[in-house]
Amino acid sequence: MKIYYICKKSYTLHLIHFTMAKYNIKEKKDKRANYRTLVNPNLMDELKEKILNVILIQQKFKDKDYSAKKLAEDLGTNTRYISAVVNVKFHMNYTSFVNKFRIEEAMTLLVDKRYLHLNMEEISDMVGFANRQSFYASFYKFNRITPREYRLTHMAQIPTETARKKNNKKA
Repeated sequence: MKIYYICKKSYTLHLIHFTMAKYNIKEKKDKRANYRTLVNPNLMDELKEKILNVILIQQKFKDKDYSAKKLAEDLGTNTRYISAVVNVKFHMNYTSFVNKFRIEEAMTLLVDKRYLHLNMEEISDMVGFANRQSFYASFYKFNRITPREYRLTHMAQIPTETARKKNNKKA
């Protein structure tokens, strides 16, 4: 009985490793980058404000080609500092940080009546994604729902103009 359990456990572990390799999934390792603690806290706060200004206020998140390297050049620093600040102050990596703003913008556009004629690829392009696949993957990661499902769900909650006019005539 015990041998069967070990074999079954071994098979399960093998299957998990095979599945992880097949889909290029890697275990998240708890790691600490020493350079994060070496950045002066005042400099970190200053860079945080500058990063928010460039990415959010200047809306550089909409630029597909705006990398951490370009941000570092614009701010007169290096990518290690950018990475450290984003990791420590926003608790995510640079790509997730930028994608968060892209997804928030996409969520607004998806339910805005002025953009209902646009398809998902056009929306993803407007908010800065390089392709529809990365848009869908990021959107699902943040919302646990696809962009199409999000649009359909939220549009169903908004009464149409025709329905409003009918209700006004009855009253």
